[in-house]
Amino acid sequence: MRSDPMCPNIYTVEKMAYDTHDTFTLELVAQQENQIVSFMPGQFNMMYLFGVGEVPISISGDCERRDALTHTIRAVGTVTNEMSKLQVGQHLGIRGPYGSYWPIHDATGKDILLIAGGIGLAPLRPVIYHIIANRSSYNNVTVLYGARSCKDLLYQQQWEEWQQSLNFKVTVDSGSNGDWNGHVGVVTNLITRKDFAPHNVMVMVCGPEIMMHFSIRELLRREVKMDDIYVSMERNMQCAVGYCGHCQYGAKFVCKDGPVFCYADIQDSFRKREL
Repeated sequence: MRSDPMCPNIYTVEKMAYDTHDTFTLELVAQQENQIVSFMPGQFNMMYLFGVGEVPISISGDCERRDALTHTIRAVGTVTNEMSKLQVGQHLGIRGPYGSYWPIHDATGKDILLIAGGIGLAPLRPVIYHIIANRSSYNNVTVLYGARSCKDLLYQQQWEEWQQSLNFKVTVDSGSNGDWNGHVGVVTNLITRKDFAPHNVMVMVCGPEIMMHFSIRELLRREVKMDDIYVSMERNMQCAVGYCGHCQYGAKFVCKDGPVFCYADIQDSFRKREL
């Protein structure tokens, strides 16, 4: 990384593919030869599209892969909509990685429960890669994934591989027109005690805040301790280094102290929009 934290490194688009109608994945390689990619699951990069702007995006690739960066992005604003038009060979600026990460090492020897909503599966995918590569280090591992419809589900080509090592459950809010034969309902309906031991589990939750709120409420009802629940917060990060204050979250900064937080540390601030 360059000495100036606000100066991006240049990366080239090596692969670009759409996952859903509004979500795409970019695989990037460093323009500088032999530059090693290094990050922890849950961290994010600031992605700069020259002449357009910069956005924070979680890294969604395998942290053991040292030659490329992978980001799954939803086209929802000016910058990300323009990014969706990128072609192989074009360039982006990358700052990072930044922020805290999922407690994968503290989870050794425990049950693991990952709960993802919509594009929230992307920041958790590096955890899935890590667990599969180190499967003997963990007990029962369950992934609960929900989306609005089957057209919004990510990484479907990888599900079969994941199911060989993990208990992977999927649900959609509505299955219309006979295009979905799986579970229908919100993701919290998939939480059952048989998937984990409440006093020996590490839970990682990522998705819309309303979904995380009800997931946490259900976990607490099932006697999971607040200290064992981790969430990923992404609120208006702009500088990523604590300069601008846009992502201040009570006494914390999401870019520096997060985006991954232990729920016990932020329970009083969680879902307060004015913070």
